[in-house]
Amino acid sequence: MRTFVPACLLALAAPLCLAQNLASADASSGPTAAPKKPISFDVSAIDKTADPCTDFYQYACGNWKKDNPIPADQVRWGRFNELSDRNNYLLYTELKVAADAPKTPLQKKYGDYFAACMNVALVDSLGAKPLQPELAMIEGLKSNKELAALNIALFKEHGGGELLGVGVSQDQKDSSKQILSTGQGGLSLPDRDYYLNPDARFVKIRAQYVDHVTKMFVLLGDTPEKAATEADNVMRIEVALAKGSMDRVEMRDPAKRYHIMTIAEMQKLTPDYNWPQFLAGIGMGSVPTVNVSSPGFFTTVNTVLDTESLSSLKSYLRWHTLHGAAPLLSAPFQEENFAFFSATLQGQKEEQPRWKRCTRLTDGALGEAVGQDWVKQNFPPDAKDNMENLVHALEAALAQDIAQLPWMSPETKVEAKKKLDSIRDKIGYPAHWRDYSKLEVKRDDLLGNVQRNEIFEYNRNLSKYGKPVDETEWGMTPPTVNAYYNPPQNDINFPAGILQPPFFDNSKDPAVNFGAIGVVIGHEMTHGFDDQGAKYDLHGNVNQWWTNDDLAKFKDRTECEAKEYDGFEVAPGQNLNGHLTLGENTADNGGIRIAFQALQSVLAKEGKDAEEAKIDGYTPAQRFFISFGQVWCENKTEQAARVGAKTDPHSSGQWRVKGVVQNFDEFGKAFGCKVGQPMMPASGGCRVW
Repeated sequence: MRTFVPACLLALAAPLCLAQNLASADASSGPTAAPKKPISFDVSAIDKTADPCTDFYQYACGNWKKDNPIPADQVRWGRFNELSDRNNYLLYTELKVAADAPKTPLQKKYGDYFAACMNVALVDSLGAKPLQPELAMIEGLKSNKELAALNIALFKEHGGGELLGVGVSQDQKDSSKQILSTGQGGLSLPDRDYYLNPDARFVKIRAQYVDHVTKMFVLLGDTPEKAATEADNVMRIEVALAKGSMDRVEMRDPAKRYHIMTIAEMQKLTPDYNWPQFLAGIGMGSVPTVNVSSPGFFTTVNTVLDTESLSSLKSYLRWHTLHGAAPLLSAPFQEENFAFFSATLQGQKEEQPRWKRCTRLTDGALGEAVGQDWVKQNFPPDAKDNMENLVHALEAALAQDIAQLPWMSPETKVEAKKKLDSIRDKIGYPAHWRDYSKLEVKRDDLLGNVQRNEIFEYNRNLSKYGKPVDETEWGMTPPTVNAYYNPPQNDINFPAGILQPPFFDNSKDPAVNFGAIGVVIGHEMTHGFDDQGAKYDLHGNVNQWWTNDDLAKFKDRTECEAKEYDGFEVAPGQNLNGHLTLGENTADNGGIRIAFQALQSVLAKEGKDAEEAKIDGYTPAQRFFISFGQVWCENKTEQAARVGAKTDPHSSGQWRVKGVVQNFDEFGKAFGCKVGQPMMPASGGCRVW
């Protein structure tokens, strides 16, 4: 289990397994046409009937939103989706060739993985049969206290396990060490709030969820009566687990998820779970201590093991086995899974074509195998060089920003500059590709391939224990349209997938690129100094490098942002959670200032000014802000917006734009706004960096 999630530009879906939503039966059909290539700075997307000083998001994105309704197979459609869709298509063409006529052993491996996923006829003919060995192991459980032994077998044979497990992560007090950690989980709904919130909407969702679980058990072969009983068992246990889980805001605090315990101390928290047996069974028997990120969850799990009947526990275990594998089974399981988790919860009307889902599945499992060939075709060396130059320009701008901060003392500025100078830049793809030679792939075994991949990754993770940290390792695959900052390693990571239009385009003027990819770069750098990142020093250790007075000022300023974003509505009656989104909001607000400052430096070297040299009728400053705004053009279902407000540490597109520009006076200057207009409030807005 990972106890730390890197801060990134976009929310990453929290997968139930690597095969999220592999539903429907459009068989092996591929795309009918290549998606159009996104363009940077789209003049046609601008709604010139809107006042940029009143609603800049509508101004920058109004026509785009009108011309780009949400496709039936999506719950959100934005500029990220446009590029991701094209990258996925380019990846598909590579996988199709590898599946049909591989030229290398590596191509055969990922080609077979893709082919197994695309073989709908075989998957449908098997029904739930591939799941039977795992279900038989659960049925053989003789006592709740045997869960540790069962988890050993599940991890070894199927790559899974339930309720309690461990993984390796960096020690947040000594980032040079890799330690064993354990966290919380065990829920199926998007967030603990879905189990505990008394509002009518959540009550209805809980009823729909129980109905869904019942239907799934019936598909598995249970009688309706037994299925209903099992669904009630599942719901009761998951409600208990939700009550014992920390909420998402608490989990953002490193201090609250760091509790080093001896094995004996862990055992006291969960006397009904045999930790020595479990750790020995997975080859970790000699480990003296573990970081227990959520001790309250441990206590809750033990209560469940102590009070629930064996049959109830089996219901829960059977459900999570079925739930995780449902997208990999025959059409009835896939369709019912989609009906609740995608249609009901997210508002998605149709399932995506299978070729898209199989492409993502293969990228998720063998991303650094597929990525080796993908970058050769789609990320030339000069793109990497140009990106490095942009990063260096942004680093210089952040150094200048730190030096000029009026609220920070010279002592803290020195430490902040040290941390900035220590940030490692990782651009495009890994320096060393992952070795998949030990991963077995079969062309006729979809579920088996996924499970063997999970075993492979789990063993790869455990093998890191006690070894030096590999600072070259990546957490995203090369075609991914995203970016992230990793506090324990103090590095910024930009996959090749995002270094294309609309984010980066060599044919465009600097204002456009600094407004798009420049703000992305600044965003990731600022994560090193947001409310979480600021708790880590230049070595990646949780350590206060601030003076007490500066830390108090910093907290006051971040609290201003939290309260501000609390007031932004994303759906009727549903506002953002300013503390959940605080890190991303801080990065957004800091990133745009850094990028604008870097642009000014570039223009000054060229003897230009941010208010000169109009292109398409806009000054460089205006083009910068429009380019920034258009990156976040999106349409989203109301259901998805509501789920996001509860689970996503990122604000929605419109507030990532409007919230940022109303806090930055250079925007008002660029568009001639008057103080007191919505995008230039009299208060001056909030500012941290």
